[in-house]
Amino acid sequence: MITIENQQLQATFSTLGAELISLKGKKTNIEYIWNGNPEFWNRHAPVLFPFVGRLKDNQYHFDGKTYQMGQHGFARDMEFTITQQGPTDITFTLVSDEKTKANYPFDFQLNIRYSVGGDGLMVVYEVVNTGTDEMYFSIGGHPAFKVPLEAGLNFEDYFLDFSPKKSRTKLPLAGPYIDLDQRTLAQTNTAISLSHALFKEDALVFETRGLNSYTIASEKSEHSVTLSYSDMNFVGIWSPYPKEAPFVCIEPWCGVADILETTGELSEKFGIKHLASQGKFTTKYAITVK
Repeated sequence: MITIENQQLQATFSTLGAELISLKGKKTNIEYIWNGNPEFWNRHAPVLFPFVGRLKDNQYHFDGKTYQMGQHGFARDMEFTITQQGPTDITFTLVSDEKTKANYPFDFQLNIRYSVGGDGLMVVYEVVNTGTDEMYFSIGGHPAFKVPLEAGLNFEDYFLDFSPKKSRTKLPLAGPYIDLDQRTLAQTNTAISLSHALFKEDALVFETRGLNSYTIASEKSEHSVTLSYSDMNFVGIWSPYPKEAPFVCIEPWCGVADILETTGELSEKFGIKHLASQGKFTTKYAITVK
């Protein structure tokens, strides 16, 4: 395990998946990240690459060939190399090889940089197309936040607050896939009370534009956690119903699961990113705690 810290925060990571596994307030001793108990979910904050969500039949087509790929891609289960490390920041790198190209035929370098500053953790994703052809990909985060954040409170004591306070387009799931025909305008201009039943139809998925932030808070506590970003296209909010799991994931995504009507052709995939040869794509999100 590798740790970075400042006066307020301590963040701990694993080289497996370049995964954040702990984010703790040093003065409050509050842990904000889910502990990975396999009774509910054995991960903490996996990185989703080169796909977000599930592909129809766990496969896709590119350049006349069919490739297999499980949900959320392979990066979360691969060993990363530490390519830079300081007291308050660290960079993990994954480079394509013959193993990755068996399921994803592109040359790439994926850099994930974490840095602590003040009361926040910044997460930066950098995707580099090191090949000669155009590259198609998605990338996203999946951090799970403890709910409740402190002893003496319950899951139902918390709410999810959206900013800006405006309606957002909701993308309903039909099984693991997006049903575009049923998308609706959701009233996310007010806070949503948390309950396990909120997730009875799986994740809440919204299209997003511009600056967005999502806060898990309680009127019974001064402590909260906020995830924010300015240039990611979707967000998923999830807890594994019907399990009464003591966490909620806020997932900022550049990409999303296949739609019901997908052709399976990678170049036609809904929400897919394109990157020219030798091009670089960068996006980021921040976790701020109280």
